[in-house]
Amino acid sequence: MDVPRSSRREFLAGATGWTALAEGLIADTTPASATGLPMRVLGRTGVRVSIVGLGGWHFAATKDENEAIRLVHAAMDEGINFLDNSWDYHGGRAEEWMGKALAMDNRRQRVFLMTKNCERDYQGSMKNLEESLRRLRTDYIDLWQFHEIVYDNDPDWVFEKGGIRAAIEARKQGKVRFIGFTGHKDPRIHLKMLAKPYQWDTAQMPINPMDAWYRSFQREVVPVCLKKNVGVIGMKGLGGSYPQGMLVARAGLSVAECLRYAWSQPVSVQVVGITSMEQLREVAELARNFRPMTRQEQQALLDRVREAAGDGRYELFKSTQAFDGSHHRRQHGYEVKG
Repeated sequence: MDVPRSSRREFLAGATGWTALAEGLIADTTPASATGLPMRVLGRTGVRVSIVGLGGWHFAATKDENEAIRLVHAAMDEGINFLDNSWDYHGGRAEEWMGKALAMDNRRQRVFLMTKNCERDYQGSMKNLEESLRRLRTDYIDLWQFHEIVYDNDPDWVFEKGGIRAAIEARKQGKVRFIGFTGHKDPRIHLKMLAKPYQWDTAQMPINPMDAWYRSFQREVVPVCLKKNVGVIGMKGLGGSYPQGMLVARAGLSVAECLRYAWSQPVSVQVVGITSMEQLREVAELARNFRPMTRQEQQALLDRVREAAGDGRYELFKSTQAFDGSHHRRQHGYEVKG
């Protein structure tokens, strides 16, 4: 979806009236000097989370369990308190390793732990939850999100098949504090989820410079989230794996400008896929030194990427099924190779 040139400045100027909410969130960022890394309030949860979230898939991509555990500990020591994960990451290994890391020295109490439910029905959702609690070695999840709401009928399935009922019950039982959803395909699907009869705590979505010009979550979904006080969690900031995501490797952008742009949007936390200590130190340093882009700086960056961004070639998680998880492909009857 291309965006007419005449609407560019409207996007940045916030002509629809949500700009004050966005500016307020960014202005209320806790400085790094006070908390190790800058922090922001996560929507209606009222919880302050680091503007960097440790990506659960990537930290466990290493085959070395001890190195993965050290990475979690180092991230916490740097000031990262938002930990991302999912029931299906690496067949459960990501949750198991994160659980081991958090069980050491009572570190669980120092983090805001998020994991994701891959099912849409009641029984499957409850099974996912119990397995995630066991693997993560905890009796509660801070934030439980419905994972990969990327097919048009996913929002209907969550409500018709009983997934939302399971989440509500889990919250009443104290096993889940907050409930949200994720997705990377199309803002229409997010808007459908936000229109459902439930007051979501969070929504996770792609936030990067290219997004402004193609199926834009920033333009279409973020304003709705802010008005509903739904915490915005960003992802896909580099268009793929750190540090050689497509925005860096092929579009000529730098890690620094991609992350600075993302943090200049009204996101509470941007999840970053970090696989090494070197990457962790680089991201932490960028976050500590973060200064919001001016509107003029954002506009200049958007102008640079406009032509290349408009057909989705750098956001394959939107324009193809390349990033759709195998569990969810099977769920919808698509072939899974390998």
